[in-house]
Amino acid sequence: MHIADLSDLGIHYRIDGEACGAPIVFANSLGTDMRLWDPILPLLPKGLRIIRYDKRGHGLSSLTPAPYSMGNLVRDAERLLDYLEVKDCVFVGLSVGGMIAQGLAVKRMDQIRALVLSNTAAKIGTPKIWQDRIAAVRAGGIEALADATMERWFSKSFRASPQMTLWRNMMVRQPVEGYLGCCAAISGTDFYTPTSGLRLPTLGIAGSEDGSTPPDLVRETVDLIPGSRFALIRKAGHLPCVERPQEYAELLGSFLTEVGHI
Repeated sequence: MHIADLSDLGIHYRIDGEACGAPIVFANSLGTDMRLWDPILPLLPKGLRIIRYDKRGHGLSSLTPAPYSMGNLVRDAERLLDYLEVKDCVFVGLSVGGMIAQGLAVKRMDQIRALVLSNTAAKIGTPKIWQDRIAAVRAGGIEALADATMERWFSKSFRASPQMTLWRNMMVRQPVEGYLGCCAAISGTDFYTPTSGLRLPTLGIAGSEDGSTPPDLVRETVDLIPGSRFALIRKAGHLPCVERPQEYAELLGSFLTEVGHI
């Protein structure tokens, strides 16, 4: 575990795999930290430099006052990759991580050579939905949203397993201010126009039982990018890397081979 000192912000990151390998960067969802990717790490192809990080206000990264803008979150990722001297990576973003991926790909073509947009969209929800969520958390903490969120995040069968408790605990133990800050960033983001201008290899991944970013929403965003392809993971919700790690890792491995990254 390491902290990247970006002067006004500390970003917690971890590098696994080969020190000189082809870089692949993972950005996780609202209410999770870098452990989101633990289930797939042992299943990824060899020869990769695997970079994970906790976004602002989550995990062990710095907690700054809410609200955040998507520009803040994109800039944080940009500065981290500059700090690590990363160029031409494959960037895998899930949910708000996928929004960060879109924003960074538009801004820094030198940093990203290919995208994986997982369970995400160019625009997620409406300002009213996010305002209501922010108000609920201000009144009752993240716990007030936890049960409803688990229904959107996971399939019915996974919710019946003991594993779900781990992910519920991860969510409710994130810093409230960080959770609210990222809610505000998502609320203010509409990337339909900038994402439609992207021209780089892109894989979209959706879960058939995702209640946060349904498959049609993910497909609509991925279709904005010419030449992209879309994959649906059945019997999985918003976090298919958790529910179906083998299938998720196989999709990533095939995509990395297609784009010549391994």
